[in-house]
Amino acid sequence: MKNNFILRAITGIIFVVVLVGCIIFNEFSFGLLFLLVSILTVRELAILVNAMPGVDVNKNITSLGAAYLFLAFFAFCSGVYGAAVFIPYLVLLLYLFISELYLQKANPILNWAFAMFSQLYVALPFALLNVLAFTSEEYNFLLPLSVFIFLWLSDSGAYCVGSLIGKHRLFERISPKKSWEGSIGGAVVCVIAAIVLSYFFTDLTMLQWIGLAVTVVVFGTWGDLTESLLKRQLQIKDSGTFLPGHGGLLDRFDSALMAIPAAVIYLYFFCM
Repeated sequence: MKNNFILRAITGIIFVVVLVGCIIFNEFSFGLLFLLVSILTVRELAILVNAMPGVDVNKNITSLGAAYLFLAFFAFCSGVYGAAVFIPYLVLLLYLFISELYLQKANPILNWAFAMFSQLYVALPFALLNVLAFTSEEYNFLLPLSVFIFLWLSDSGAYCVGSLIGKHRLFERISPKKSWEGSIGGAVVCVIAAIVLSYFFTDLTMLQWIGLAVTVVVFGTWGDLTESLLKRQLQIKDSGTFLPGHGGLLDRFDSALMAIPAAVIYLYFFCM
């Protein structure tokens, strides 16, 4: 138990340092990190669903799709290339549909469904990080980093408060350990952090920072529950072993997969 705690702590520290460092350093380290994360996470999902009877998703093509979608958003949002950059991705999606006509696999409908699911559920949210990073075609690490900061603070606050006073289950059918008290506690921690951020970073007003924090907390919780439901359906404990002591990449980014699109929607409606 002690060795596992040490392993989790070391892995967690390295994970945070690498993620924060790459986001802050420059746009290229940011892009390289999340390009790799997109590829590996989509591949991890494909491996999981391929373990189901009758499912045979092409891991290489779906991973390529995730890579290209991220790069296309990177090029478009940074002003390097116009909307035509997305055309090859549309061709790839068409290939995923048409190829099933000729491959004669056991269940093409499931293959179509899970291939598209991998792009919508995983590839698109990571690609949308570019929208946060290049709000004015110039790289700014603040918004993408703040999403992860709010997610981490929410998780930590929810765990501490839930462990102390958590009694009312939030969604017992899917995640028996989560409580309303913990979720509210995590949200309060994030609101406090948002107020602090508003004093140091004036890109957003205090109310806008608070709104972003609440948005990330709410949708991050749904993202966590969504992955929990997925794992229950697949009857697995962890999505993988990529991060020793923490499971797979899906386990680490589950909250972000809904929080990122929600943050983009919030910012475009209320802050721009």
